Amino acid sequence: MDGKDIRVKKPPHSGSRFFNYKQYFSIVLMAVADSHYQFIMVDIGAYGSTADARIFSASRMGDRLHTNQLALPESRRLPGSAGPPAPFVFVADEGFALTHHVMQPFPKRGLDVRRRIFNYRLTRARRYLECAFGILSSKWRVFWSSIQMDPENATLVIQACVILHNFTRIHEAFSAVDMEDLPTSSALGLERSLHRRPGTAGIAVQELYADYFFSPVWSVPWQRDAVRGSF
Repeated sequence: MDGKDIRVKKPPHSGSRFFNYKQYFSIVLMAVADSHYQFIMVDIGAYGSTADARIFSASRMGDRLHTNQLALPESRRLPGSAGPPAPFVFVADEGFALTHHVMQPFPKRGLDVRRRIFNYRLTRARRYLECAFGILSSKWRVFWSSIQMDPENATLVIQACVILHNFTRIHEAFSAVDMEDLPTSSALGLERSLHRRPGTAGIAVQELYADYFFSPVWSVPWQRDAVRGSF
């Protein structure tokens, strides 16, 4: 999950609420996407000046996750693992708080091979949403420049584009694509990191997945090569 700033014209008498850290006026599309580049949850219309983590916490989907009302599947053992059951998690960046159901990368300093591999695998998973944002932005011309509407109407237009995006993803023949060739959102939101202190439950889940990705069971041949240059 992540947020994408959508350019809009400056609403009258709005002050700096819509002015984001990238120096333009925007509202935020907060989204969760799956591995087919389809949006499965969205929150649209927050001020561009608001950090992604705060937008998610104040959103309906954030509230439902916090109150355990998202009907997430029960925890289960990871494939081929004899370890403890692992919860289903949302993949996010450093701007979001680490919790039992939200994973973020390990801090970048002093990482061993195991933690670097975890960060690499998490980044690859996050790119599905970045690619979904890129496909959305390149397909619908309304995103090629600032939306010349008030925020309420711009929100409705973005909602419509999200629905049309999912409709075309479902009804077009799905073909394998090289993720390296897909357009991606230019900003990953790392500048908005809140550096929150993670809870012990989130740390335990993070370590569980790190162990799993590092193990021979679920490692991939190229992951060590991918992180080797960062030592």
